[in-house]
Amino acid sequence: MPWPVRHLCRPCHNREKARGMGKYICQKCHAIIEEQPLIFKNDPYHPDHFNCSNCGSELTAEARELKGELYCLPCHDKMGVPICGACRRPIEGRVVNAMGKQWHVEHFVCAKCEKPFLGHRHYERKGLAYCETHYNQLFGDVCYHCNRVIEGDVVSALNKAWCVSCFSCSTCNTKLTLKDKFVEIDLRPVCKHCYEHMPEELKRRLARRERDAKERKKKPALCL
Repeated sequence: MPWPVRHLCRPCHNREKARGMGKYICQKCHAIIEEQPLIFKNDPYHPDHFNCSNCGSELTAEARELKGELYCLPCHDKMGVPICGACRRPIEGRVVNAMGKQWHVEHFVCAKCEKPFLGHRHYERKGLAYCETHYNQLFGDVCYHCNRVIEGDVVSALNKAWCVSCFSCSTCNTKLTLKDKFVEIDLRPVCKHCYEHMPEELKRRLARRERDAKERKKKPALCL
């Protein structure tokens, strides 16, 4: 049985053809865009339908959109508008400067989980940025004190990782080892000497906090 014949107008015919070729349809002349399209306000166009809003030259697919106007690349660059290192579009709002580039806040993300850093610290490796969690999972420990990757021996103390040179008393900066006596205050180590010179009330409060923590660990979990 022969296939039914479909009669299409030229715009619909072009759309069907473009879909089969994986091409765009120009939203101005409705013809197939054979080369790289110019994306303007999220729609594809032939670049030569437009001229630079500053110098009047015919545009290419590299044209930049800024505040609803199109500019050729040289004119846009002279305006000093930063370009996002991820999407290559102009940044009109807040700019993130990192890794020698500029980024939209929402586009500067962890290379593993793709979550924006939003001002939180990132860790670089071979030109890519990672959050602390995934950097540790992929490449190793980060020192709690200096926030750098630990390249040598790791001191594991207070449920954290430290460089050997960074593990020191948070009060007098005396270097510590795991053989030295120290106490934890505000998640950091304090040597025995500094601890003994602290006010008695503070020491009682710290001792009470430590006893309470031990008691909580002893209590069995309730089954509900």
